Amino acid sequence: MKSKVKWIILAVALVAVIAGAAVLYQVLSKNYGGDHLMPNSQTQDSASGESAYAAPDFTILDEEGNEVRLSDYKGKPVVLNFWATWCYYCKVEMPDFDKAYEKYPDVQFLMVNATDGVQETMASAKEYIAQEGFGFDVFFDTELEAVNAYYVTGFPATFFIDENGNLVTYSSGMLDFQTLEKGIQMITE
Repeated sequence: MKSKVKWIILAVALVAVIAGAAVLYQVLSKNYGGDHLMPNSQTQDSASGESAYAAPDFTILDEEGNEVRLSDYKGKPVVLNFWATWCYYCKVEMPDFDKAYEKYPDVQFLMVNATDGVQETMASAKEYIAQEGFGFDVFFDTELEAVNAYYVTGFPATFFIDENGNLVTYSSGMLDFQTLEKGIQMITE
């Protein structure tokens, strides 16, 4: 008899844990859908309310192997996206980035591939971009200097930088087109 009571208590406890996990999942997953841009609260210009946090500079390579620095694009708003071919969510959001690249010619898109030389190579990234027919330029972080400068620990990650080189907002995780546009508007208006 005591054995049956123990099993019943165990079953009830298991059901309670599963129900609690389901509720927690529902609550937390609401934060993941749609708009999840995070304001840059590092510093603000008190007169304008604008972010005054300078985006960290870095050096990456273009498709021909030439060095490119983020600071080369000062004077132009920049969408900085970190991605890899092995990242499912990176691949899902890329068509939206390509669409935005076509729609916003005055914005510089830096699609930075985390090229570690093991899991990700320049050849595999170039092959993927060509296969998909994306029009945006791809850059390669072969030394992971940019990844480290922005403390990227998960992919995709996107940073929105204004024409003055200030980091305005960022997002960890996949963006949909509507949220991507919202971030672009924050750096172009």
